[in-house]
Amino acid sequence: QVQLVESGGGLVQAGGSLTLTCAVSQRTVSTDVVGWFRQAPGKERDFVAFITWSGGSTNYAEYVKGRITISRDNAKNTVYLQMSSLKPEDTAVYYCAARIFGKPKYDYWGQGTQVTVSS
Repeated sequence: QVQLVESGGGLVQAGGSLTLTCAVSQRTVSTDVVGWFRQAPGKERDFVAFITWSGGSTNYAEYVKGRITISRDNAKNTVYLQMSSLKPEDTAVYYCAARIFGKPKYDYWGQGTQVTVSS
């Protein structure tokens, strides 16, 4: 059973930085792509970024480019989401998820971690 556990959320002032962590229990073909998503209150869940274990390929949503960096530590089965210049509109629950490379559907999800940016 694949498990993803997010951590690192919290309260931060606008302009501040935060790094989220996603610990993945198994690094296999079925979890080759690890992505971050976020969902603000009353809004749909949005894609933020993804990275592949093999090769470290990355992809970012346009609205976060330049402010967010996704990285991974293969030895620790951990993916990081470094966020800077945070804005109140970045307030959301952030989820990490995993899927097979080449398939659009994310099969495994974490429980989420709350990020609150105060103005």
